[in-house]
Amino acid sequence: MITAVRTTKRARKSLEKAPRHFAQAYATWERTVSEVGLFEVQKIPGYHDEPLSGKLRGIRSFKLSSGYRGYYRIVKENIQIVSVEEVNLHDYKKIERLFGA
Repeated sequence: MITAVRTTKRARKSLEKAPRHFAQAYATWERTVSEVGLFEVQKIPGYHDEPLSGKLRGIRSFKLSSGYRGYYRIVKENIQIVSVEEVNLHDYKKIERLFGA
């Protein structure tokens, strides 16, 4: 069960620039993952957690509002963690540049 979330420096900066209620929605998502696990959170319809396709295969997104999304990938090492790497206004071109796609 994946319960650890690592928020990258880039994602933290994105959250600082975003309106406060999006940062609060992210904190709720992060807390819920730590309490019940990522796979249970993926089942919650409100987050619209989904894998991305095409050049962004391997990346998943979750909905914070009608415009803001969080983007993450699952890192498999000794411990499985979620690495949240960006939170933005649903800009896939920016995500492609970020992930080198």
